[in-house]
Amino acid sequence: QVRLVESGGGLVQPGGSLRLSCRASGINFRLYTMNWYRQSTGKQRELVASIDSNGSRNYADSVKGRFTISRDNVQWTVSLQMNNLKPEDTAAYYCSVRDRDLPYWGQGTLVTVSS
Repeated sequence: QVRLVESGGGLVQPGGSLRLSCRASGINFRLYTMNWYRQSTGKQRELVASIDSNGSRNYADSVKGRFTISRDNVQWTVSLQMNNLKPEDTAAYYCSVRDRDLPYWGQGTLVTVSS
């Protein structure tokens, strides 16, 4: 059974930083592309960043240069370091993986950027 558990959200002022983590279980973690999505009120869920099994990374244009995705294939975790946060980064952030063409999601962690 695939399980994803996020942590690390919270309230931060504009310009601040947060680090999100997601621990996976139920999959051979090192073989999978891991993703971070976010969804803010009234908007569709959007892909923020992904990292494949070789460590290649992709980012949404809106976060390039500010966010960094990384993975630990020993701890089976994927992290999202978020710097220079802006109010428009406020959203629920979800860790996600596809297994056998089915998407799996964590419970989400809320990030609020506000002064």
